[in-house]
Amino acid sequence: MAGPTTAERGTRKPDGPSSAGRIRNGPAPRRPRIPAPRLLLSLVAAVVLAGGGLWVLYGSSWVRAERVEVSGTGVLTPREVEDAAGVPLGTPLVSVDLDGIESRLRDRLARIESVEAERSWPHGIVLRVTERKPVLLMRKGARFVEVDAKGVRFATVDKAPEAVPLVELAANESASTRRFGGQRLLKGAALVVSQLPARVAADLRSVQVISYDSLTLKLTRGREVMWGNSEDGEVKARTLTALMKAAPRAGRFDVSAPTAPAASAS
Repeated sequence: MAGPTTAERGTRKPDGPSSAGRIRNGPAPRRPRIPAPRLLLSLVAAVVLAGGGLWVLYGSSWVRAERVEVSGTGVLTPREVEDAAGVPLGTPLVSVDLDGIESRLRDRLARIESVEAERSWPHGIVLRVTERKPVLLMRKGARFVEVDAKGVRFATVDKAPEAVPLVELAANESASTRRFGGQRLLKGAALVVSQLPARVAADLRSVQVISYDSLTLKLTRGREVMWGNSEDGEVKARTLTALMKAAPRAGRFDVSAPTAPAASAS
């Protein structure tokens, strides 16, 4: 076969990448640069804005603590809470120590169980208070010590709150007191009261603590409930409800062993 002619050899394109390939693989187009004056102005604006924001928060009178709002009080007054909180009025709102306020309130007012302090822009501090509720009362001379559901003695009052039963710690010198401590026995009594059925709780007049394993509930109409210790409270509560329905005229109920309850006339 005859090879290419001289004319054909002269017009043949050399091997290698195409012109399109050379365009694709060539240097990337250069990005336009931000003129130096524009960059400088942007930096200056950012600094000015940041400084202005700091001045508004810390230096101006626009966002300062000027008032305190208190909610959730019952026995306590809003003024008592505000005074104990010690909110630094007149200071920048952003710098008010909320954790410190909450800590002071819990330390200074034992009736407060929990509190939440929040900022209310632009001028307020809001204090949401939850007060302890008494479930038992202890006699202290002519006065009464209030005990909450956790066994915490939190206040002494001149007048007993209505519908709050008394607790009698008859185990002052018992082996149970020496072993468990009076506070643990009191905590157990408070736990029992908090687990009682509503009907029984309404009729409860006092709780007698003889030892860790011997709690007796004194009800209206001279009725008694031998509860035993504070363990298995929910089971004992259900058993007592069923026992009272089965023996409505009984005067003595024993649920200390809830699998073998008993009821008697007295």
